[in-house]
Amino acid sequence: MVKTKTKFVCQNCGYTTAKWMGRCPECGTWDSLAEELETPACGPQQSFLMPKEAPKPKTLDKVMLTEVERLKTGINEFDRVLGGGLVPGSLVLLGGDPGIGKSTMLLDAGIRFSAGGIKVLYVSGEESEAQTAMRARRLGKPGAALLVMTATDLDAVLLQAKEVQPQILVIDSIQTMYNPELQTAAGSVGQVRECTAKLLRFAKATSIAVIIIGHVTKDGNIAGPRLLEHMVDVVLQFEGDRSYSFRVLRALKNRFGSTSESGIFSMETGGLKEVANPAGLFLENRAENAPGSVVCACMEGNRPIMVEVQALVAKTPYGMPRRTAVGFDYNRVNMLLAILERRLGMDFGNFDAYLNVVGGMKITEPSADLAAAAALVSSYRNKPVPHGVLAVGEVGLTGEIRRVAGTERRIRDAANLGFTKFVVPKGKLNMEQKTAGIVQAATLEEALNAIFN
Repeated sequence: MVKTKTKFVCQNCGYTTAKWMGRCPECGTWDSLAEELETPACGPQQSFLMPKEAPKPKTLDKVMLTEVERLKTGINEFDRVLGGGLVPGSLVLLGGDPGIGKSTMLLDAGIRFSAGGIKVLYVSGEESEAQTAMRARRLGKPGAALLVMTATDLDAVLLQAKEVQPQILVIDSIQTMYNPELQTAAGSVGQVRECTAKLLRFAKATSIAVIIIGHVTKDGNIAGPRLLEHMVDVVLQFEGDRSYSFRVLRALKNRFGSTSESGIFSMETGGLKEVANPAGLFLENRAENAPGSVVCACMEGNRPIMVEVQALVAKTPYGMPRRTAVGFDYNRVNMLLAILERRLGMDFGNFDAYLNVVGGMKITEPSADLAAAAALVSSYRNKPVPHGVLAVGEVGLTGEIRRVAGTERRIRDAANLGFTKFVVPKGKLNMEQKTAGIVQAATLEEALNAIFN
């Protein structure tokens, strides 16, 4: 008789201990240890890998003779983030908040793949075949060549995949898959880790590209141990505010391409639609001659996007002024206010300061510092920024304006949208064509004088 052992596994980081503890000593999360049964394997386990010869070492030049042809999805924004398409035998992890559009995008990609003669097996552990067909009908795609299957047993899925031999296998989602070799519930850390490991071995042995969908926790991280992101070849993050229709697809890890690319999508009634030219996407309803509004060019991957930064400075009715930032780093707002007080002599001690990035965008790069500072000054003085002004630059603690990457491309794209004045950091610009209206500033005071004059 096989002796059953009990262990406690942290559902946040995967830490294992023999007895229960209230706080995980590895990640510090409270009440995250769950009891799991550990049964040693008895007898040989069933293998779903194709029989192959023992691996032998080769020289790199012989390996490089083999051409790898990527599989094009037909969704240009998706292909851009992947580095040009799916690599056969790769394992791709797609994460995102619930309802953000992960399943819709992969179902659309699967239908386009199958329409192009590429065999795709779409396995859903959350929806029945009828529900998947309803979603495909909503997308307006027939999907006659797409293979659909509803299952949660990973062994049954791999048996069918071995028999059907698709070129792409889609798993929706990895948290619903169940490995019968483990006596734990589906979605636990052990199940997610072992199911991903088995899919990884299957992808490498059969050269079938596998795409798995992963749910995220309330902290925004992909559910399961951090080891999951190290095991896969590509980690994609699908994010966006559900109050807005725009979605951004980013590559957090890509062994076959760059991680600096991003894809912009729009959620319409017929599903996700790609946005090919998102440069002026968030400036459609911008009000002119409004104090506290400044436009900045932020990089999403390798493409500049014009973003409107709004600020409101109002006299506080309380003893302690409030500082609020939406879509912008809260600590950078406090830093910019301190710089304005110290270097320009402004007094924000009796004023509340609110900063917002229009359109649900989240700015993480420091190139928006100058635009945020100009928006705060504009609202503080109740003086609007003239129309057609673009502000780009990082603000240092000593009041200097520091250079940012891709300044030339930001200026070029803004000029195509009708901007006529560009306030940028001082330095050499490698512009192929001369652009009028470029003002280079070395300090914050010079930049603000150029913006408002």
